[in-house]
Amino acid sequence: MKNQKSFKGLFVGLVTLDLIYLAESPPKNNQKLVADDYLVAAGGPVTNAAVAFSYLGNQAKISGVVGCHPMTQLIKSDLANYQVEIIDNYPTTENPPPVSSIIVSKETGERAVISINAVKTQVSSQSISPDILQDIDIVLIDGHQMKLGCAIAQKAKVENIPVVIDGGSWKAGFEKLLPFVDYAICSANFYPPDSHNSEEVFAYLNQIGIPHIAITHGEKPIQYLTKNLSHNLSQSEIKILDVPKIQPADTLGAGDIFHGAFCHYVLQETFTTALEEAAKIAALSCQFFGSRRWMTNH
Repeated sequence: MKNQKSFKGLFVGLVTLDLIYLAESPPKNNQKLVADDYLVAAGGPVTNAAVAFSYLGNQAKISGVVGCHPMTQLIKSDLANYQVEIIDNYPTTENPPPVSSIIVSKETGERAVISINAVKTQVSSQSISPDILQDIDIVLIDGHQMKLGCAIAQKAKVENIPVVIDGGSWKAGFEKLLPFVDYAICSANFYPPDSHNSEEVFAYLNQIGIPHIAITHGEKPIQYLTKNLSHNLSQSEIKILDVPKIQPADTLGAGDIFHGAFCHYVLQETFTTALEEAAKIAALSCQFFGSRRWMTNH
């Protein structure tokens, strides 16, 4: 799919290998199941976002760690297939990539995931090329490579390039990154210190000075706030945006795809319209098994 103008995005964070199975339900103890379908794909929040951004007619680069373990060939070939470039900050590491095994339940589209959550190989900001932001229009950071993300966000701020965060969950170091963020798109599981509900999350992010904030709630409406930099935040200022109602086949990667589509639309539309259009793309992705098949049916 092509858009009128091709943008360039830099996606900073986690690159995994996802083994995705479609089954009646996750197996119980001592039970063996035969999957109805199976996919192998590169995964991770910014990785899935980069694929969606590329599919929408743009140029996407991922900055993370892949390495040279034999399993990484599966990651590299999948991303090459979607014209996503990899900037590997530790190309000589022989550590296997993080692997996630995901079982999608056929009836509900819900997923069960087992993975190595932590990024074992954290790289420093010294690995960043001086021209990493050359011709880049937007940056998305997921916080899984925090030192890398912070350094790139600071550079982007100086160069007036918008920075988006994928706030899947709170990670140590986000407090250093957030002052450089233009768009905080968070999940309902993103709780900064001493925040226990969405109003407190909005207040925390608003106080830092982030001009555009949204919290997604899956199939429930998105809450969002834009350009209210007074420190007194009333609940009435938080607005609501409905998302398309669908019967999901698979919710895997929907939030990541939302972020990738948001990066595409926010470069050409208002914040609210970008949220709305990204929600449509994410809803579409939920109607197909795996994190890639929606693109062949769009």
